Amino acid sequence: QVELVEYGGGLVQPGGSLRLGCIGSGIIFSHVVMGWYRQAPGKQRELVASISSGDSTNYANSVKGRFTISRDSAKNVVFLQMNSLKPEDTAVYYCHAEMADRSVWGQGTQVTVSS
Repeated sequence: QVELVEYGGGLVQPGGSLRLGCIGSGIIFSHVVMGWYRQAPGKQRELVASISSGDSTNYANSVKGRFTISRDSAKNVVFLQMNSLKPEDTAVYYCHAEMADRSVWGQGTQVTVSS
């Protein structure tokens, strides 16, 4: 059984930083495309960043230069470092694994950017 668990969300002031983590079981992160998505109230879920098995990364235009996705293959953890956070980054952030035969989602972690 594949399971993804996110951690690291919380409340942060504008301009602040947070680092999200996603721990996987039943899956080897370095073998699949891992991504972070977010969904704000009343909006569709959107891709924030992804990292391929070959370490190629992709970012939404709205987070380029501020967010960094990375992977610790030894610990099977994917991170999302978020800097210079803005109120519009407020959302539930989800970890996602695109496997050959299925997509797997974590339960999500809330990020709130507010003064």
